[in-house]
Amino acid sequence: MSDIEIRDDRPTGRLEALAAGEVVGHVEYFVLAARGRALVPVHTIVEPAHEGKGIAGSLAREMYVMAVREGIVVAPLCPYVAKWAERHPAEAPEADPELLRAAREWLAAHPDRF
Repeated sequence: MSDIEIRDDRPTGRLEALAAGEVVGHVEYFVLAARGRALVPVHTIVEPAHEGKGIAGSLAREMYVMAVREGIVVAPLCPYVAKWAERHPAEAPEADPELLRAAREWLAAHPDRF
């Protein structure tokens, strides 16, 4: 995995994993401003040729690292990130249920976003 670079493209809401300059995976997310700020991952996608290399896990981990750096939390709506968080509770604090509800409401109000 040392050849993978992860970069945050905040304007497009994508956390991208790159190998040799090519995007090989990404997490689509938004920043929830209501009820305290949160990063809200919605989808995790890894290109088929790069599956099984730990890319999705690296993206999930970086989402939580970003949140710590920014002093906010992660409210995972993405099934993969939610499952990763369950398996890594020391790195991924559980999101408040009200925050998750607010994130779901935001997503429902913006169906064209994802």
